[in-house]
Amino acid sequence: MRQPATRSPLKAVLWDMDGTIVDTEPYWIAAEHALVEAHGGTWSHQQAMQLVGQSLTFSAGLLRQAGVDLEIREIIDHLTAEVVASVRKQVPWRPGARELLEDLHQAGVRCALVTMSEGPLAREVVASLPRPYFEVIVTGDTVTQGKPHPEAYLKAVELLQTTDPDLSRDNCVALEDSTPGVAAAVASGVATVAIPHIVPLPEDEGYFLWESLAGRSLADLEDLLLGRSVPDASAQLEGAGAPGTTHD
Repeated sequence: MRQPATRSPLKAVLWDMDGTIVDTEPYWIAAEHALVEAHGGTWSHQQAMQLVGQSLTFSAGLLRQAGVDLEIREIIDHLTAEVVASVRKQVPWRPGARELLEDLHQAGVRCALVTMSEGPLAREVVASLPRPYFEVIVTGDTVTQGKPHPEAYLKAVELLQTTDPDLSRDNCVALEDSTPGVAAAVASGVATVAIPHIVPLPEDEGYFLWESLAGRSLADLEDLLLGRSVPDASAQLEGAGAPGTTHD
């Protein structure tokens, strides 16, 4: 592994998992539907969309309101087990995620996983990767306040700082796909890239908006921290000079 360029401002990338690295949202939604229906209730697409990116405690509370007669902890454990079982059958990777992880690994850029999923699912996904890309893993069961609160991202930065006291939030970029996740990353003070998937995200000056991670590289992330505009994937296809959707 080569060492990162000394002049690079980027020291770490903080990754959301569900919807960013893996497309597990359909697994979660299927598990929610089955659980609510098993308890005699109904679960709409609109209700499912309210849970995307949220903490599992929050999600379990809404499922109880929909008629699931179980305790919060029981709901979380049931949903997690169902999604883990689905992931064991097939890991639904998001476009470009594994390639970018490898690019960062080869460059010596540290990575942290920051997910509201709990340890069992996070470990399953991490174990499916070809290398130990993640030096730090923060899961929903290791924080007291879930996304959109910034605690998980702040904790990831603090853990990274234990072996590099010079690292700061200014040296990090967060990758997120959901409204709560983007809000958490932005609130932490980390430069944030939104890659919308299940739920659309509007353009906003608080974060950079990319269509996909496909074709993205270390250089793109470095450019964000250097303050240069990075066009989105659709702009690249349209040709040089086309307006991008990123925000400086």
